Amino acid sequence: MFYKDERLALFIDGSNLYAAAKSLGFDIDYKLLRQEFMRRGKLVRAFYYTALLENDEYSPIRPLVDWLHYNGFSMVTKPAKEYTDSQGRRKVKGNMDIELTVDAMELAPRVDHIVLFSGDGDFRPLVESLQRQGVRVSVVSTIRSQPPMIADELRRQADNFIELEDLRDVIGRPPREPSAEPRVRESASND
Repeated sequence: MFYKDERLALFIDGSNLYAAAKSLGFDIDYKLLRQEFMRRGKLVRAFYYTALLENDEYSPIRPLVDWLHYNGFSMVTKPAKEYTDSQGRRKVKGNMDIELTVDAMELAPRVDHIVLFSGDGDFRPLVESLQRQGVRVSVVSTIRSQPPMIADELRRQADNFIELEDLRDVIGRPPREPSAEPRVRESASND
């Protein structure tokens, strides 16, 4: 449900989209993703949100972040926080919800339609607020994974739910086989 003359903005919750695509068994081709939504309307901005591990010599997400930045995505990053849980396991925390919400609220007066790539139920109040401002909101995630990657309340609030599996042939590529070269992936948890 897109109109060619509407101004679009994409808001990509990086770790959430990565987890959803991985659960469906494919990787996202971000060049194809951007082209697909440029075809659907007038793409104003494509934001990508992720937390980065700053203290590691090499972050597996860094090549993706650099590529996206160079290829027209507005990158929003912050340092991920590392901690050890009660069982002594190393955990990474990097929630980008506030940054995404603030940017969406600021851009709302300048767009007609926002596409949110996340299944996080915490975004339901954001979607509701954007709708009150006259912005249509589509949410991209999946209900076909086990368990579903989208919160029911977010799916119901959205003007339009786009099943990620249905975009596989348009924006997907098969997952890369593990090899000697490092694999680009989201590593930050969304706790």
